[in-house]
Amino acid sequence: MSTPPYTGDVEVGGAPQVRELPGLTISKVAVSEMANNAYLLRCTATGEALLIDAAAEPDVLRRLTTGIELRTVVTTHGHWDHHRALTDVVTATGAAAVAHPADAGDLPVSLTRRVEHGDTVAVGEQTLEVVHLRGHTPGSIALVWRGPAGAGTHVFTGDSLFPGGVGNTQGDADRFASLIDDVEERLFGTLPDDAWVYPGHGKDTTIGTERPHLAEWRARGW
Repeated sequence: MSTPPYTGDVEVGGAPQVRELPGLTISKVAVSEMANNAYLLRCTATGEALLIDAAAEPDVLRRLTTGIELRTVVTTHGHWDHHRALTDVVTATGAAAVAHPADAGDLPVSLTRRVEHGDTVAVGEQTLEVVHLRGHTPGSIALVWRGPAGAGTHVFTGDSLFPGGVGNTQGDADRFASLIDDVEERLFGTLPDDAWVYPGHGKDTTIGTERPHLAEWRARGW
């Protein structure tokens, strides 16, 4: 049976969406009452895998990783709804826990590795670039994968960028300014329009779809 086309539309309790790309397989699943997205990235050459946000429902995440060599769990930021299953997953698999140091104190496990803006994280033969996006939390990060020819660019943005705007900054003007500046400079300023965006909740989008609305977001302040 062929794999259904990837749309990025997932529901809590539903099946994962799987995207097969040259060099990397991406599986997206929604978990918890907050409808958090978790992403499993698997290198097709080595079979090694990396999980982005062990958000909740460890049983669901364990099924997602059954028979797969999970080496790393990256947490995009320190908010509770993005790491409720982190302890279970790390304990069960021995995977390295990775996040930005500014949010390390909010996580339930000690970090194996602390990453800063410009660092890279490996998943098998593939490389993810770390982008620090300050504002939603002090240590929020995105991960960018620039695939081989035909694979495109893919960015996992946590709660820093969604279809229709940037992440919640609780009405704090300084935090909003920091986030919108980082998103504009570090994502929109470096990524092509066809770069695919995988957010921490909800549906996917592309950089090109959102780019025309940057001035609108600045004007409204959220």
